[in-house]
Amino acid sequence: MPTRNPQATPPAAEQPVEHAGLDRAFVGRLVRTFYGRIRRDERLGPIFAAAITGDWEPHLEKMTDFWCSVMLKDGSYQGRPVPAHVKLTTVVESDFAIWLRLFGETAYDLCPPDVAAAFIERAERIATSLKLAMFFRLPPHGIGSVPA
Repeated sequence: MPTRNPQATPPAAEQPVEHAGLDRAFVGRLVRTFYGRIRRDERLGPIFAAAITGDWEPHLEKMTDFWCSVMLKDGSYQGRPVPAHVKLTTVVESDFAIWLRLFGETAYDLCPPDVAAAFIERAERIATSLKLAMFFRLPPHGIGSVPA
């Protein structure tokens, strides 16, 4: 097993994205545009409709908090996204490609290219993390175990 080099420099903390006009109101607009597209998507729309019944506004506000925390580093999101996603049993791994495509289209439609790229890069990391949490399973006897 590799050991951590105590002399190694830890990775730099992700910095807030600073750009004129990138504020909570803008993030809220991006979130609402994106979720409008999600709701119209033939695959993801029904998944989200089953998970978010009734008034969508609380979810949209929570997602605005989430993306403000991701992009602006303002600390507004206090949730736990992994447990919320693990319970979604109708989601399959390939659904993340649809989610990322719609998110990327939305970011490029609304943002300057450098801001869109920052949103997308962070969305891709989030998607990877959620996919690992939702779909990665070790074999029953662990990695590298030899059957008896």
